[in-house]
Amino acid sequence: MTGIPTITTPRLSMPKLGLGTYGLSGREGQRAVESALALGYRHLDTAEMYANEEIVGAAIRASGLPRQELFVTTKVWWTNLAPDAIRAAHAASLARLGLDYVDLYHIHWPAPGMDLAAALATLAALMAEGRTRAIGVCNFPPGLLRAALATGAPLAALQVEYHCLLDQSALLSLCRANGLVLTAYSPLGKGHLAEEPTLARIGARHGATASQVALAWLLRQEGVAAIPKAQRPESQRANLAALGVPLDAADLAAIAALPKDRRFVNPAFAPDWAA
Repeated sequence: MTGIPTITTPRLSMPKLGLGTYGLSGREGQRAVESALALGYRHLDTAEMYANEEIVGAAIRASGLPRQELFVTTKVWWTNLAPDAIRAAHAASLARLGLDYVDLYHIHWPAPGMDLAAALATLAALMAEGRTRAIGVCNFPPGLLRAALATGAPLAALQVEYHCLLDQSALLSLCRANGLVLTAYSPLGKGHLAEEPTLARIGARHGATASQVALAWLLRQEGVAAIPKAQRPESQRANLAALGVPLDAADLAAIAALPKDRRFVNPAFAPDWAA
């Protein structure tokens, strides 16, 4: 086992570094998940929209690992947020994964005109029934996250795009004040950070790559997890090694000075991020 730190709150216990599976598919995708599990990853992130829950489940079975050692996240798509549709989507996800429960079930994106209280109440009911151990939301801007918290739903986590070129301080403050973990997806900015000159210079001082510096910056933050996608075993190992990259005050100041307005995931159905 690798020494991946764990984030523990009253509502969940989650490895700080996980494997994002968006874009992984087929036998190659399954081999990638199997490789990650063999290297010591225990946190797997998927979604019904990724159309790869079957291969994630197959990789889990092939690993032979005890279920209780794994942290598995999946998500309901924004077109399925009516209560009955959530229940049907969740049951289908469990069937595809071959699991009796998931560790975290998210609303993947907010939907215009959704009944937020009813959707969250359904997620809370699934949790009470033991079908998921924790619940959360993804891609909620600050105002909508406040509204979600105001429903009283036992939210444990928020998943959003977060990296050193995108300021998420408002959401991070909300999460910390309310005991939520913030999971960073696209933590390498869809690959753009691999060539970022400042990060490369910092990495050169520490024998690390720019991508490892970007991950190290996230993973050192309280209450923040990261789920980079990595298909090749070499990339999976490199991401694990980012846990050991030290960053000093000068490094942090240089990263803080980078632009913080680069969003790489912004589909047509995205919410108003400033709301």
